[in-house]
Amino acid sequence: MKIALIGGTGFVGSAVLEELLQRGHQVSALARNPGKYAARDGLRVVAADVLDAAQVAQAVEGQDAVISAYNPGWKEPKIYDLFLQGTTAIVEGVKRSRVKRLLVVGGAGSLFVAPGVQGVDTPHFPAEWKQGALAARDALTAIRNESTLDWTFLSPAVMLAPGARTGKFRIGGDDVLMDGDKPAGISVADLAVAIVDEIETPRHVKRRFTVAY
Repeated sequence: MKIALIGGTGFVGSAVLEELLQRGHQVSALARNPGKYAARDGLRVVAADVLDAAQVAQAVEGQDAVISAYNPGWKEPKIYDLFLQGTTAIVEGVKRSRVKRLLVVGGAGSLFVAPGVQGVDTPHFPAEWKQGALAARDALTAIRNESTLDWTFLSPAVMLAPGARTGKFRIGGDDVLMDGDKPAGISVADLAVAIVDEIETPRHVKRRFTVAY
């Protein structure tokens, strides 16, 4: 497939890039600074500012699907505003391009930890992650009103870390997946497997899902 990838130099995006190329997909990576990418077989780097819907539309036109692992950076002081601005521009740009399929990687904070209670609203939620988690939740709320695109929103497991690719994990919906009495985890390599699996064989169109061991 021809896949446009946004955020391909980040923690999640770089793992997704590897998984896509390993499976033989043709990847067009959007980048404000194309020099961050090394030349790779199957990879085309497109200069584009993802905060600009017109640039996104031009960059993704003709692709089979778009994967957004956009994140302005957890240490970015304006992460809430930039995450929402970027995600809004990406959704609008993909719509203008007439590409139908969009997968957005969001946070785990909007997963439910109890009936009616999302993780980001609990007292012990880490302060350093809160603004990004709130932005991802608001992005999910907005995209749920999107009727034009065949969108999917993926919330990673609460514990997301480097690790081996096993290709084996559980799939859930809007609730945190648990490992006994604690939240379950997943490696970023296996999160990438779940992302590319969903692009190749859509099972969660117009829905959010999560994955964990």
